[in-house]
Amino acid sequence: MQGFFRILILTSFMTASLAVSYAQGNSVKELPKGWHLLDEKKDGFYGISLDRAYEFLKGKKSTPTIVAVIDSGIDTLHEDLKDILWTNPKEIPGNGIDDDKNGYIDDVHGWNFLGGKDGRNVKDDSYEGARVYHKLKKVFGTGPVDTTTFDQAKKDQYQMWLKVKANIEGAASSGGVDISILKGVLDRSVLADSLLKKAIGKDVYTGTDLDKYTPTSSELTKGKAALLYLFKANNMMETTNKEFIDGLKEYVGGELKKKASAITAPEDLRGEIVKDNEEDITDRFYGNNDIMAGTPFHGTHVSGIIAAKRNNGKGIDGIADNVRIMMVRAVPDGDEHDKDIANAIRYAVDNGAKVINMSFGKSFSPEKAWVDDAVKYADSKGVLLVHAAGNDGADVDSADNFPNANLKQLHERAGNWITVGASSDPHAEPGFKSLTASFSNYGKKEVDVFAPGTKIYSTVPGGNTYANAQGTSMAAPVVAGVAALILSYFPALSPEQVKMIIDKSATPITDKVRLPGGESTDMVSLSDISVSGGILNAYEAVKLASITKPEAKDKIPASTLKNRKN
Repeated sequence: MQGFFRILILTSFMTASLAVSYAQGNSVKELPKGWHLLDEKKDGFYGISLDRAYEFLKGKKSTPTIVAVIDSGIDTLHEDLKDILWTNPKEIPGNGIDDDKNGYIDDVHGWNFLGGKDGRNVKDDSYEGARVYHKLKKVFGTGPVDTTTFDQAKKDQYQMWLKVKANIEGAASSGGVDISILKGVLDRSVLADSLLKKAIGKDVYTGTDLDKYTPTSSELTKGKAALLYLFKANNMMETTNKEFIDGLKEYVGGELKKKASAITAPEDLRGEIVKDNEEDITDRFYGNNDIMAGTPFHGTHVSGIIAAKRNNGKGIDGIADNVRIMMVRAVPDGDEHDKDIANAIRYAVDNGAKVINMSFGKSFSPEKAWVDDAVKYADSKGVLLVHAAGNDGADVDSADNFPNANLKQLHERAGNWITVGASSDPHAEPGFKSLTASFSNYGKKEVDVFAPGTKIYSTVPGGNTYANAQGTSMAAPVVAGVAALILSYFPALSPEQVKMIIDKSATPITDKVRLPGGESTDMVSLSDISVSGGILNAYEAVKLASITKPEAKDKIPASTLKNRKN
């Protein structure tokens, strides 16, 4: 799983640690909560014009649409989410019986493919690169390899070995400066937080609490300055110190794991709990029904963006007004497993989802064929998949980011797939000031459209709690929400038509934008780094949907789609 939220926290924290003389009077302009829903001409922020979309749809009838969120889990008790959860109509809660005979017992609101039958759940996991490296090292060893007798499958595996070998061994042999800095940042943050908790008189405080506190020593002044810089720079004033410290620890721990990958094979953290046969894609009926699993931040935030209950006066309005969220837990803290993603897609499709949001990604996919088959299966059932482009500021036309729309073994490209980059507002990142987010991946061929992904306010675990997060993880559900809105009012449209509508109706950006991940002088056209060359526009999308004639599409019978083991 890509650490979108944590990477941004870390970047700002490193800046703050080196510049503790932050002046409170220089705070950046705050974006309004829910800016991503606003209209640029009316409100002055580069949102998706959602109110105008609903004005256009007024008087039209909608039908309930199920949106599956493949993610880390969801707070099922949250005030803004509990009423919009998908409920399996054929399952009797808590009776321990598979009432609908779909192979999953008591799957009332979804399913957890990272759970054990004993009730335990996978939280932390290794990175796919480490798993692939140690597996293929046993196959190809460390010496020269004669590839002349290899068939195509073996050649592909060998090419993966060369890539992962360079990645893992290259990281291990690089200098220790970055790791030292990371550890130093973590140590200083924990120390500052410890001192400030005592001084403020609260174990848990927010950025707002910290802003009001007056330090009584130079040490406390420095600690406040460093932490307050982070809260303000990331628009996280209502985020707690605990959430921040936990996120930083998780990120640093992940980087340390990567460093150790070349030496030590990763533990089979998933296998010890799930106890399925991970080598067999047909072994599908594993896991448990605990989709809360510790009320993880990521999946709760993503779900709220799509469908937090509208017009209830609480928190934030979701994008779609007549949807139900089906949570399919398959994304740990670490990299997801291809088998879990393939089965999560199939579960969502088989249980009626019409849109699937996938805010995760990784650099290696050893069983890509399994995922590709699941994507094709979704297409055969008329299901749209929306995927986050990734957060490395990289060109994914050339850099690997999985899963993706290129169905390699099937020799085709998925037509039911949308890849989303993160757009921004000039007020969102004062040091970047662009309609692109500084962190977003991009690609003229691979990224379809950009959508708001910086400082997005949404639901977080806690029952009645909300916070900002950012990343293409947040941009993807903005698109998924609009796709669900379209299908709610125009349900006869195919996934390919919805994709076309979203691409064609995007607001074209004619001015140059900053190249994500590039230098300050790197300016490009949005059409050079995406297919549509535009930013998602909900109003224009529903207008175009209203005049788009549904077309019958020949589907490949599901019976012809075979599960592959290689």
